Amino acid sequence: MGSNGQSNPIMSLQLISGSPGVRGKKVTPIDKHNNGLISFMQTIINDTQLQEQEPFYVLDLGVVVNLMDEWTRTLPTVKPFYAVKCNPDQALLGAMAALGSGFDCASRAEIQTVLGLGVSPAQIVFANPCKPEAHIKYAATVGVNLTTFDSKDEVEKIRKWHPKCGLLIRIKAPDDGVARCPLGPKYGALPDEVEPLLRAAQAAGLTVCGVSFHIGSGDTHSGAYRGAIEAAKTVFETAARLGFQQMKVLNIGGGFTSGETFEEAASNVRAALRTYFPNSQGLSIIAEPGRFFGETAFTLAANVIGKRVRGDLREYWINDGIYGSMNCLLYDHATLTCVPLACSSKRANPTCEGEITYDSTVFGPTCDALDTVLTGYRLPELEVNDWLLFTKMGAYTMAAGSNFNGFNTSAILTYLAYSDPTTLYD
Repeated sequence: MGSNGQSNPIMSLQLISGSPGVRGKKVTPIDKHNNGLISFMQTIINDTQLQEQEPFYVLDLGVVVNLMDEWTRTLPTVKPFYAVKCNPDQALLGAMAALGSGFDCASRAEIQTVLGLGVSPAQIVFANPCKPEAHIKYAATVGVNLTTFDSKDEVEKIRKWHPKCGLLIRIKAPDDGVARCPLGPKYGALPDEVEPLLRAAQAAGLTVCGVSFHIGSGDTHSGAYRGAIEAAKTVFETAARLGFQQMKVLNIGGGFTSGETFEEAASNVRAALRTYFPNSQGLSIIAEPGRFFGETAFTLAANVIGKRVRGDLREYWINDGIYGSMNCLLYDHATLTCVPLACSSKRANPTCEGEITYDSTVFGPTCDALDTVLTGYRLPELEVNDWLLFTKMGAYTMAAGSNFNGFNTSAILTYLAYSDPTTLYD
């Protein structure tokens, strides 16, 4: 870290380049202030090796570094445990590990992936309140010794298969109703369930070392953190009254989004911690951000594979869609935006700035009419083999894609870039 609290970009790049998941792969420097990303993607498209014109991602590792800088500067007392479920790309995971992140894993497969990158089991929280017994057994064998629970049945499973595991009682955030993806209907102990659950863990001889909550994925009401931290404080007090050893972990979950809303969310978190945990000595405060680190770091390129004109309406088919990367439209309630890249049309300006635009519909490649990516979207006149570039495509996109109709989301290639013009373009 530099004297201003930020990392040295060259040192960060060297650190990431040597990490598992990135080591041995080509990382291309780009100038983020001069359409460097678009130029890089155009270079990939024009590469003679890209004959089949398949969709591809670009991961900008410079964005990841900047986001970690922002997190460390804004929430210095809260350690991020990246939520693997958001995007399990190996290069992203390797970069996060190199930058000092821990990991929120929800399954045996996610734990295996993270351990395979050389991450210590101590840097993993098994943050799934309801786990298959086989996965609990696996966690015990590899030394992942911190997990969440919100039911008596989970207490019994852990007592039986991993009695040395430290527990975080997962509580329902009081105010999670405006999250993009609310989690309260599925997970989290209600206030009147907390004491019985603590007593059940106590009777089972298990160690409850802290409290966990999640205000919901993509929550736009950052004040929800304050109410949840207040509720967590009440649980700490209840545990003390019941004779528990002092709990040492507060997990404030996820829900963070990069951009303008992050400072507001961080401000609410800091204020709530000062109010409810003013003496935090000996308290480990962690979080489970996924979207914050993954969303803006990835850009997707999809090829126009078909076109139909109906009056003033333009209809296009692309080779990725709802059953692939754009599943986020259904499952993550995302709003997509794109930039045209008219490579096949040989325009002087491939981004088509200033050209006449038309109401356009963009379909995905499968035979399901549900596979519709954009409707009423203004686009210039495009042709088959032109491209659309979709920004902010790193959160709950490739992670939840399928192989429906034989279009394999997991086969989409990811190219690595690093944007930092101040050091790479002196």
